[in-house]
Amino acid sequence: MLDESTIERRLADLERTVTHLQKKVDRQSSSDNWLDGFIGPISDEEAFLEALEYGRAFRKSDRPVDEVGSDLVKSRSL
Repeated sequence: MLDESTIERRLADLERTVTHLQKKVDRQSSSDNWLDGFIGPISDEEAFLEALEYGRAFRKSDRPVDEVGSDLVKSRSL
């Protein structure tokens, strides 16, 4: 069993760690856009649009064949 001084020392360490983590979270949450905290702002719009197109093509390639065909019918009727 731990003695009282060991428990107090460990508790003090935990309190310092929690304080450090809270300060880190507070600094990161200063941006209005929550996504900026993870990846930063997009500086190259062309690369962003290209990435969107890759994602769209990937999602479309993963659809069953009948869904892909129905999308073509919907787009032609518009």
